[in-house]
Amino acid sequence: MAARVLIVGCGDLGVELARQLQTQDFIPIGLRRSFNAEASFECIQADVTQPDSLSVVSSLNPDFIVYCVAASAQTDENYHQHYVEGLRNVLNALDGAINLKHVFFVSSTRMYGQTTDALLDENAVPQDMDFGGLRLLEAENLLKQAGKSWTHSALRLTGIYGPGRNRMLNLAVNSSNWPIQNTWSNRIHRDDAAAFIVFLIQMLLDGQSVQDCYVVTDSRPVSQYEVLHWIASQMGMEVVIEISAVVGGKRMSNQRMLSTGFLLKYPDYKAGYLAMLKTA
Repeated sequence: MAARVLIVGCGDLGVELARQLQTQDFIPIGLRRSFNAEASFECIQADVTQPDSLSVVSSLNPDFIVYCVAASAQTDENYHQHYVEGLRNVLNALDGAINLKHVFFVSSTRMYGQTTDALLDENAVPQDMDFGGLRLLEAENLLKQAGKSWTHSALRLTGIYGPGRNRMLNLAVNSSNWPIQNTWSNRIHRDDAAAFIVFLIQMLLDGQSVQDCYVVTDSRPVSQYEVLHWIASQMGMEVVIEISAVVGGKRMSNQRMLSTGFLLKYPDYKAGYLAMLKTA
């Protein structure tokens, strides 16, 4: 029987994950706050911050959960409600799910608030966290403590880009709006992020073990100005701002992710943004 994957928070990443799961003959089930009439898979309307609305999920009995909600506001309270209490509510609602094998929590490298030129990985201690980083780490710790018969992984994604996420493309055409400082940046294409989750699910079904934490990013940390200059050149734009020294930010390593045997479709920003420019 095909494995059932409950995707909690079925926005842009969740819908792409569902699409890729379907191509691999899995059964995705979406859960989202608003109704989605265009979904090509079963999609349940519920709100993770409202426990009473989650009673419908108790009978789903999924094999895997991917928790990938997005906060609706940049406030500490909103992050706490969506990432910490929301995760707690979903796990409580699925307490009797006897087939549940693994829970994936889509987290973020936002918890690494330190500024450094060194490559940071899963073993680096998060420092200088803002409220968002603190709440994400709190949710990861909740997941560790809640595990019973199932295992879990935190997926710390860097900046997601891809179809419809055109911030850097829009910035490139107007250098007057570029960031004042040239900082390090890290990114992961939406399609690669979804594909890595599918890859890990297949590993588990094949009897292989997976780590409890992965940094999910491409293979080239790079300065923002380098990316903007390259995009502008591809668009035929003339840029008068020079690529200055990098001041601030951090660089993330994807070696643990690649050690699984996973292959990135977009290993660096050039591959990903070139694909976006071709369809723009």
